[in-house]
Parts: sequence; C-alpha cells; structure tokens
Amino acid sequence: MAHPLHHAESSARRFGGAPEDYQHIHDWFDASKAHLALFTHRALRHHSQGIFEAERVFGLTLANSAGRTVPVRWIGEQHVKEDCRGCIPSLADWLSRIQPVPWMANGAIDNQAPADLADPQQAWRDAVVAGRTILGLTEWCCKRDAEAAER
Repeated sequence: MAHPLHHAESSARRFGGAPEDYQHIHDWFDASKAHLALFTHRALRHHSQGIFEAERVFGLTLANSAGRTVPVRWIGEQHVKEDCRGCIPSLADWLSRIQPVPWMANGAIDNQAPADLADPQQAWRDAVVAGRTILGLTEWCCKRDAEAAER
C-alpha cells in the first residue's frame, strides 16, 4: 500500500465504519515518511513493538462510526501486514539489518566540564595568575556569584 488513506479504506471494509475512523492510526504508522520517503521508513513502527506502541498511544480499542469496538492491535496488524507482505516483523528483524557505519559505533565521552561547573578554586587561581583579581577565594566567589545573579 502506498498511502495511509488506502489502509484506512481497507480497515473500513474489514472492520466496518468509515475510513475516517481509522485514518489517524494509519497516519501514525506512516508518519516517518515525512523524514524518509522510502520503504525503509517502516523500520520505525512497522513491527510487533510498533503495534503495541499504537495501543499505548491510541488505547486498546477504537469505537468506529458503525458502533463496533475494534482492537487497535487488529488495526496495527492489518497495516503492518499490508505493507510487509503478510508478515509482522519484530523490531529486531528491522534493526539487525541496519548496515553499521563508523559514527554509529564509537561514541566519545566529553570530559570537558562546562564553565559553570568548573572547580571554583581552579577558576580563582587562573584569575589570580592572569591578573584579573587580587581578591581572596571567598571574596572572589561572592563577587562572581553576585555578578552572575545580575545577569
């Protein structure tokens, strides 16, 4: 299927009611198309975990305009099966097929402390050595905190 509307029409045929009853759920499954208009967008929600996430987002059931209560899980299963040739893959099925590239594997810890978390004694020493203060540590900290409060 190419469009959430087609899924919604299919839901209406299968479960009764109107396509509008189901449109929001099918839009949610295909929302990742906004970022990548290739079939691989399906890796985000077209799997068993995505179906259970749809239940969490939309509730366990939906009351359609024909008065029938339909499990959201059935709607999600229908959507995924229509897009994945009758199969409901697991999240692991999708993720295991990602081709790794270097930026994915080797993170780096940033050991640089932000200036506002820096050791006040070292900051005071640096200010003394640079000739920016002649105050003692306690007085310098009070002055620094007062200046920061004014900003």
